Amino acid sequence: MKIELSTQADPKDAATLSQGIVAFNHARIAGLEPIEAEVRFFVFARDENEAVVGGIRAACYWNTLHIELLWLSESVRGQGAGRKLMARAEAFAREKDCQIALVETTGWQARPFYEKCGYQCIATIPDRPRGHVSYTLSKRLDA
Repeated sequence: MKIELSTQADPKDAATLSQGIVAFNHARIAGLEPIEAEVRFFVFARDENEAVVGGIRAACYWNTLHIELLWLSESVRGQGAGRKLMARAEAFAREKDCQIALVETTGWQARPFYEKCGYQCIATIPDRPRGHVSYTLSKRLDA
């Protein structure tokens, strides 16, 4: 066997890996939703000129809302825009039958914000990035 590392994998080889894990998962869990059921989406906050001043990038799969990032311009922070974005993302996730929400943040980012939105810290990773802490938070959407 030859072991090879690549930072630019051939798309066919990358697809082989994806298809392999999907087949493995479906062989172990009956009724597991197909990878094609993953829904990637964005929620945007726009100013009066329609410029994006914040938003969320997220995905719904395996009955879980995965919040990949949330960003707000300095001009709209502290005005409720973040809560509105979260509420809209969570409502969409419920429409897609998500029961759980997950988000990762760091010590200098938004852990208190997510906790105010009802999220609970379920994991702490020290020294990620070096000298800092990362947190994973979760919230039940079906409660």
